[in-house]
Amino acid sequence: MSNMLKQEELELVRDLIKDVDTAMLTTVTEEGLVSRPMKTQEVEFDGDLWFFTKKATEKYDEIMHDQDVNVAYAGKSYVSVRGKAEIVEDLAKKKELWSKAYEKIMQTNYDDPSVVLIKVNAEAAEYWDTGSFTKRMAFFYKRMTGQSAKSTDVNDTVELK
Repeated sequence: MSNMLKQEELELVRDLIKDVDTAMLTTVTEEGLVSRPMKTQEVEFDGDLWFFTKKATEKYDEIMHDQDVNVAYAGKSYVSVRGKAEIVEDLAKKKELWSKAYEKIMQTNYDDPSVVLIKVNAEAAEYWDTGSFTKRMAFFYKRMTGQSAKSTDVNDTVELK
């Protein structure tokens, strides 16, 4: 069951990730989890995260096989976003999000048919920061994941086995 982010949570996540240039995208492979750096889009976070890739990449194949992903940001704070990824081939959206930086990185242009977008629909986010802000963020995370938000301890322990 997907938890929709509320406006207050969206604004909080937007503020925490807005200045982070590179995110780590984690996908699921047959061997396990794989993470790689991805350039952060210069677009306001509205519940979706966007990244460019090419069809002839492992991450493309991994997302086509399993849509569960995680995106991690490290900057003035740390943010971990869990969600579902999909491949988007919309030319107008590619043009809207394209920048000269991608031309240099990808050695092509947005209208190249091998260039696609990865759209990550955020289901939950966990945040780490300093000060009283931390307790507020722990509260949001627990509320978004359906946990009791009465206790706002920053760390929770879960038994794996």
